[in-house]
Amino acid sequence: LSSPSGLTHESHKKDVEQVYLRCSEGSIEWMYPTGALIVNLRPNTSPASYKHLTVCIKPFKDSAGANIYLEKTGELKLLVRDGDRSPSKVYCFGYDQGGLFIEATPQQDISRKITGFQYELMSKGMASDLHTVSAPCRPCSDTEVLLAVCTSDFVIRGSIQDVTNQAEEQESIIHVGVNKLYRQKSKVFQLTGESGNWQGQIKTPLECGVKPGDGDFLFTGRMHFGEARLGCAPRFKDFQRMYREAKDKGLNPCEIGPD
Repeated sequence: LSSPSGLTHESHKKDVEQVYLRCSEGSIEWMYPTGALIVNLRPNTSPASYKHLTVCIKPFKDSAGANIYLEKTGELKLLVRDGDRSPSKVYCFGYDQGGLFIEATPQQDISRKITGFQYELMSKGMASDLHTVSAPCRPCSDTEVLLAVCTSDFVIRGSIQDVTNQAEEQESIIHVGVNKLYRQKSKVFQLTGESGNWQGQIKTPLECGVKPGDGDFLFTGRMHFGEARLGCAPRFKDFQRMYREAKDKGLNPCEIGPD
């Protein structure tokens, strides 16, 4: 977490402050913004790999007081306008497309303004998996399911207990009861004291129209800004079939106990 403050140079409202961040994910919180802030993302990886990176930012819900631009060689491209209220909206760009330039907007009273956002650096392949903008609700092929089992941040066998739709954020929250936990990167799925069962939540676009249903599914997906995002989710019996067929042919990309 980086928390610069505009009050440290209030008398120099045209100042430009530079911030260097080494982490692959984190957040920026600019309190009482004045002047401008240049955010330099310098991950601890080889510079040769920078061209394969995607940067995503997610503004805080109450972020205000500055415009956020993408800057490259002096040219500015507006990413987030001060006052935009788009809950859960994520803005992504290639690392080689430029850096972040945050410019404070004129305020009558800056005391209540804080500009902030979360950021993540990821490989371009992972970013395209997350968003699949062209067809976010398209069912996965057998090959995509088997690959998702090997590469996803979480892989579980479970059932849909309930679905909560959030119209404002254009998201659905799938409440999942876990029967078997194969893998999870973060502790999204946890043992609940009340029932003694493993449970968790997975988010997916509202447009996909997910509804509660009987039977078990294989849920796969990635962590994005601390939330589990749904990837491939075939019915479990269909996953068992495709896994066994691939195993018989020696084509399954990784081993997992499907039973």
